Amino acid sequence: MEAAPAKAKLLGRLLVSNQLDAKDELEEKLERCVGVVHALSNGLSEREANDALTANVCKGPQQHDEVCLGLFALLLTEPTQAQRCYRDLTLMNRDGMSVILVKINQILMEKFLKLQDVARKQLVWLVRELVKSSVIGADGVVMTLLKQIAGGDVSTKNLWLAESVLDILQEQKEWVVKSGMLIAMSVYTYLRLIVDHGTASLLPLRQKEVDFCISLLRDKFLECVIMGRDLVRLLQNVARITEMDLLWRDLLHNPQALSPQFTGILQLLTARTSRKFLACRLTPDMETKLLFMTSRVRFGQQKRYQDWFQRQYLSTVESQSLRCDLIRYICGVVHPSNEVLSSDILPRWAIIGWLLTTCTSNVAASNAKLALFYDWLFFNPDKDSIMNIEPAILVMHHSMKPHPAITATLLDFMCRIIPHFFPPLEVQVRQGVFNSLTFIMEKRVLAHLAPLFDNPKLDRELRSMLRERFPEFCSAPSPPMEVKMDEMTSMEMDNHMMDKEEGCYDNAEAAFSDDEEEVNNKGKKREFRFHPIREVVKEEPADITPWLDQLEDTMKDKVVQLQKSRSDWAGGGLVTQWNLHLPTRDTETQCEVMQDIVDLILEDDFDTEQMSALASCLAEVFKEHFRGDVLPEDITDESLEESVCKAVCLVFRNLVTMQEDNSGFSVLLDMLAELYQKQPKIGYHLLYYLKASKAANGKMMLYESFAQATALGDLHTCLMMDMKACQEDDVRLLCYLTPSIYSEFPDETLRSGELLNMIVAVIDSTQLQELMCHVMMGNLVMFRKDSVLNILIQSLDWETFEQYSTWQLFLAHSIPLETIIGILQHLKYKEHPEALSCLLLQLRREKPSEEMVKMVLSRPCHSEDQFTSSLLRHWASKHDDTLAEHIKTQLIKNNNQPRKRQSLRSSSSKLAQLTLEQILEHLDNLRLSLTNTKNNFFSQTPILQALQHVQASCDEVHKMRFSELFALAEEYEDSQAKPLKSRRKAAATSPRSRKGVAPPTNEEESASSSASEEEDSKPKAPKRKRKGSSAVGSDSD
Repeated sequence: MEAAPAKAKLLGRLLVSNQLDAKDELEEKLERCVGVVHALSNGLSEREANDALTANVCKGPQQHDEVCLGLFALLLTEPTQAQRCYRDLTLMNRDGMSVILVKINQILMEKFLKLQDVARKQLVWLVRELVKSSVIGADGVVMTLLKQIAGGDVSTKNLWLAESVLDILQEQKEWVVKSGMLIAMSVYTYLRLIVDHGTASLLPLRQKEVDFCISLLRDKFLECVIMGRDLVRLLQNVARITEMDLLWRDLLHNPQALSPQFTGILQLLTARTSRKFLACRLTPDMETKLLFMTSRVRFGQQKRYQDWFQRQYLSTVESQSLRCDLIRYICGVVHPSNEVLSSDILPRWAIIGWLLTTCTSNVAASNAKLALFYDWLFFNPDKDSIMNIEPAILVMHHSMKPHPAITATLLDFMCRIIPHFFPPLEVQVRQGVFNSLTFIMEKRVLAHLAPLFDNPKLDRELRSMLRERFPEFCSAPSPPMEVKMDEMTSMEMDNHMMDKEEGCYDNAEAAFSDDEEEVNNKGKKREFRFHPIREVVKEEPADITPWLDQLEDTMKDKVVQLQKSRSDWAGGGLVTQWNLHLPTRDTETQCEVMQDIVDLILEDDFDTEQMSALASCLAEVFKEHFRGDVLPEDITDESLEESVCKAVCLVFRNLVTMQEDNSGFSVLLDMLAELYQKQPKIGYHLLYYLKASKAANGKMMLYESFAQATALGDLHTCLMMDMKACQEDDVRLLCYLTPSIYSEFPDETLRSGELLNMIVAVIDSTQLQELMCHVMMGNLVMFRKDSVLNILIQSLDWETFEQYSTWQLFLAHSIPLETIIGILQHLKYKEHPEALSCLLLQLRREKPSEEMVKMVLSRPCHSEDQFTSSLLRHWASKHDDTLAEHIKTQLIKNNNQPRKRQSLRSSSSKLAQLTLEQILEHLDNLRLSLTNTKNNFFSQTPILQALQHVQASCDEVHKMRFSELFALAEEYEDSQAKPLKSRRKAAATSPRSRKGVAPPTNEEESASSSASEEEDSKPKAPKRKRKGSSAVGSDSD
């Protein structure tokens, strides 16, 4: 091994990080190991370095692991040394690469998304080398790597990973077929991915995936049978592909051709799919977030988490197919304990109901419903689990009142799937559904099905079909009977949630809305934003004894003291509306106790296992603080400082005064992160403290460290969720925080319209005017040139007031209008009147540029759309000469440009789709609008020359259609012909007829064509000179 450079630091080379991120433990460990390798080999020859490393490896397990991990880290970060490092690694390791395999799995499961691009490529290269070497345990690493290939994602990185792993599996097929589980996992993964790779550009990759799956399915079908019924579901999705169609024929009509032990498709359909396969189609990050929602999030508080999940994974067109994977995972893998089922934790049916409502295509919706009912079709109570079929019935049951359409479509699907899933097996499917419904009633998931199947909210045809298909379950319920507690199962979790089912798929709380708001002026259903009704709350303090018992005695005493001080102030436990201006003595007492608690947390012997219980106690003790308004009514320096002198702010204050490298800093961040899970409002309270407190001046970036410490682990996600919570609780506070949020976190706020939409959705006209003043004074920047166009395009789907507010805020900035003129391509006169009216008023103040004129002319002509005509008429009266020049340029360009050249134009030209016919239509409309006025726009030489130029080369159809427009050019031609003849006679040339004017016209055309092709590189002055000489009509001979 060659001598390594003296610098042995990996910081930032393995994982993507910034200066505010706490140092990652794994990266720090690998950095130390690299230091060991460098210390042993620095300054030595390759042979001497190998001898030194080998000698160190033999000293003991610790030294062995350090050297191996050091070489592993160098391999990931130094591609040029990869071959040498791997060679040394194979020679020096004494545990069959066990320590390396463990670290690879750890990185794949926990750090893969944070890996630098170089490290990610090197990791895949290392896996390839491990497979080539047939290292024992490499199959487990490959299966973990397969899990990182996301479904419904056609991003460049994901496609690269899918193809790279596929290449490894194809190159080492002999090694692959030695592991039955790897065969099945690989086929399951790529059968699923084939669906996402159907576009023309991805067909080569799809063909490789098809060939790989077909070869294993035909050669190793018995190993693939262990996938169970979901193998059939995946094969259904790709059945139209030729190779898959041939496989289907053998599957249905000649099963023995696949394997002598295979009896037919029913063998697959009656076999339950293992959890391993259902889980392998979710990335570790998706799985973590989904498990967090089903185990930690309270029912009714899920909307912010669902919004984050949808933004992260479900926002693209391709992600429609991912919903099936999520539903199959929830049904088959997420099986909550009885304790969770009986709590107020977000139930599985609510997540599935939300996923169903986010389907935007009929195909995706049908596939999602099939995924939900798939275990019903061949359900066997002896083999299958009630937990697999429970979500479907509960989605239908809980949706009946708030979302009857969802219940109706699911019941309809359940009825129709019986005869249509596979007609030869209709009897078995009917029996499977019957078994499911019977087992649901036996296990008391629902006491009776008649209220669901024969509900008046369902239409008559559907109720009739249900009675025909399931007469056993449509009879009236029997009189209530006593049920013993030991007969109740974990499935009786729906009764205590009846009060919450109104908002089962969002975080809506009851509030009245105006009737006229139900449907907006475009005929679309309005997205309601519910806000809680604030009222005096009377409730007994919650019992925190179970959490107190988990605390050490000293900490427990302090928490009890804090609880007592707050309950004494509140009047013996009866809580009235929160008052921010507490008596000074009580405030000081609570702050002292809270500081004692913080000091205990910062002690070296503090047991971090108490963190969760302590956070639960504090969330309960301070819950009234989070119910009230934070921002004082009168905003002064004194009132702001007083508002942050509360006990709950003591953690913030200690964080602000600490150095980031202090060991207590990370402990307090972890404490805040735990508290954040119990009380999500802590996020925007921290933002308020950092803005309002004098002690926190200039410390706003501390919030980024907090965001990284939370379970979300991402600044943008955390910031958006906290601002959303602030929007729902306190609009005044949202407006107060807005300038700081935009200035401190520009990369998170300016790249999309997410935060802007939150703001304009709730502000009133006064708050809008205040924000505009902030913009004009330079305190607030809400748009920047590189992203403003995309944000304005996003705003086209917002409500009318939201759009007008957005345009007002945009116009308050000093951004050139040409930056966003491209939005005209996206505007339709019936669908986007808000944007068109704002643009019209702004464009009338501008002097037309060539790009402006081009975009305005590119709008389709419609008798009801007066945008282009009104703007051109205004410009014709104010800037007639400039407009004439630009119109002439566009006419000549579109008339002379060859077809081949048109296809090679810039992307903006393609989007504009400007055609000669469009320009002539707009000019004709302008001519009509200027009739009977004193405007002489169409008497200008540039316009007449351009019309003459177009007339000479256009077809008879256009000449007839725009005859009155071209008549202006003919008059101009006549007026130019007379002086031309007289000059030629005076020059003693042979007399010509009137047709003799054609040669100069042709020369003029060629000059104009040349001018149009070279106009980008030549100044305007020469153009005017050419136009002038052309008007004189001089002979070139």
